This record gives sequence, structure tokens and C-alpha cells, in this order.
Amino acid sequence: MQRRLFLGTLLAVLTGPLAFASDQPQTVKIKTSAVCKMCKARIERNLAYEKGVTDVTLDVDTKVATVSFNPKKTDVAKIKAAIVKTGYDADELTADPKGYKKLPSCCKKGGMRHQ
Repeated sequence: MQRRLFLGTLLAVLTGPLAFASDQPQTVKIKTSAVCKMCKARIERNLAYEKGVTDVTLDVDTKVATVSFNPKKTDVAKIKAAIVKTGYDADELTADPKGYKKLPSCCKKGGMRHQ
């Protein structure tokens, strides 16, 4: 009985910090194919509607989206999928053809830079 209590307590002490850590917001940087300020607005707006996303900032010069999110509500794969669905590449994933087709010409790869 004492051994079982000891093991239960030990397990709670060791796994407690892991459970607490998963509550913490996480941040990920995702390389996109954004080329202009319209791309920035479109990606930031669409990700703002994704469940669990708490903050999004896209740097047009580096094409990197910095996304903060609640890991209990979403994950990196879902965030990348939302970017892809919007019509942009997300790291190793290629833009969804339907979403890409809807983009203005300035937002397409090789499009004119729109300031």
C-alpha cells in the first residue's frame, strides 16, 4: 500500500510540470509565399479566425509569419493548413490551387510588389 502511494506521488510530481507546460501559449515561425501588404493582411486576418490562434504577425520582407497559439486548441499542422487554404505556401506545403486562384495578381508568386 505504501509503495503504491509512493509511486503515485512520484508519478504526479514527475508528470505535473509536463501537464502544466502544455497550457502555456506556443509560438511558431512559418515561411510563406507572401509578397505584399495585401498578402500580410489576408494571412493575418484568416489566421485570426482560426480556433486557438492568439496572435499573428507576418513580416513581408522575410515572408515569415509568427503565430502564437494555444496548443490545447490547435497545432502547427492546422495553422499551416489554414495558410495553404488561403492560397499561400507554408514551409514545405504548397498553396491550395483553389485558394491561390482567388488571390489578386499582385499576391501571386512573381507578382508585382504592392506597397
